[in-house]
Amino acid sequence: MLLGVTGGIACYKTGWLARLLSQAGANVDVVMTHAATQFVAPITFEALTGRPVHTELIAAGLALDHIHLAQHAEAIVVAPATADFLARAACGRSDDLLCACLLATRAPVLLAPAMNDRMWSHPQTQANVAHLRQLGYTVLEPDDGPLAAGEGSGPGRMPEPDVIFAHVGRMLERHTLAGRRIVVSAGPTREAIDPVRFLSNRSSGKMGVALAAVAWRRGADVTLVAGPLEVAPPVGVTVIPVETTQQMADAIAAAIPAASALIMAAAPADFRAAQPATQKVRKAAAPPPLELTATPDVLASTKSLRPSGMVTVGFALETSDLLENARAKLAAKQLDLIVANDALEEGAGFSVDTNRVTLIGRDGRAEVLPLLSKVLVADTILDRVEALLHAR
Repeated sequence: MLLGVTGGIACYKTGWLARLLSQAGANVDVVMTHAATQFVAPITFEALTGRPVHTELIAAGLALDHIHLAQHAEAIVVAPATADFLARAACGRSDDLLCACLLATRAPVLLAPAMNDRMWSHPQTQANVAHLRQLGYTVLEPDDGPLAAGEGSGPGRMPEPDVIFAHVGRMLERHTLAGRRIVVSAGPTREAIDPVRFLSNRSSGKMGVALAAVAWRRGADVTLVAGPLEVAPPVGVTVIPVETTQQMADAIAAAIPAASALIMAAAPADFRAAQPATQKVRKAAAPPPLELTATPDVLASTKSLRPSGMVTVGFALETSDLLENARAKLAAKQLDLIVANDALEEGAGFSVDTNRVTLIGRDGRAEVLPLLSKVLVADTILDRVEALLHAR
């Protein structure tokens, strides 16, 4: 990975991006412009990456440094990309090491702009960005927020390092789901008992968020229907927030007509209060019996709405008779694949970053996966979804 750093105040955040890339297993070569070294010392990036930092187009004994760096890079990321750098890159200049690397590479390039909002909105900057995109570069939109001291707020902030990191993952991934729309549900739902209390469950939403992130990384257009999550929603997806099971059912019904796949990873509440109180139920009062009624079965309700050829995946979280219950759910809800896991097993289930699941297809065969991170579980599930889509 070649990480370019240009001279903007946002480069203080690029150190964290270098850290994220290195932790993900990348060998990160940092190329800094002279202006960037005025904001952050090169030794900072050397300490974060464990590799020497490059600053000179023609350094002692390294006259072809730009060629070697460009040829070995599997991707180039420039963060921040200042207005000056965007202008020089758009013109094909090679008057510094970083611009020369862009001309010499055939690797994908991602640029993360950062500048004053007036500079970003200037017609010349916008023309430069349009031309860079025509050249095949990925140019992120800057964030809208507080700018440098005294400059107020507006579009021009460099996207946060974790956002850039996610886009790097998408850029490097084979877009095997390009042109596909994937609907994923995640998290719990909440059913009111009174204005301050509700019925729910322990779902954190981590599994559904991982599935949405992996599908987006593979090039899909992803809609995430999410109950209250304990984790941040993933980058790049369309998030439809919901609270109740009925709201989740309605949102999924509206989303699936154009979908290639539905992955129901959410854990909707199975019951709701038959008559929710309109005022807080006081503790001092004798607690009244709480009469419950069933909520809609979200996955079953989609059976008549599923477009032809759509792949449907469900989850079965059980505490006993795991495979029997999962197979029954697979048949009753007419699923293509069900993901079964034991809520009582250590390292699996709710609120943890790992999961141990069994995949069961329509043929009834069970594929038992080892304990994996939820991201790797999501990758495996998406592999199966892709295979089913390609077979149709």
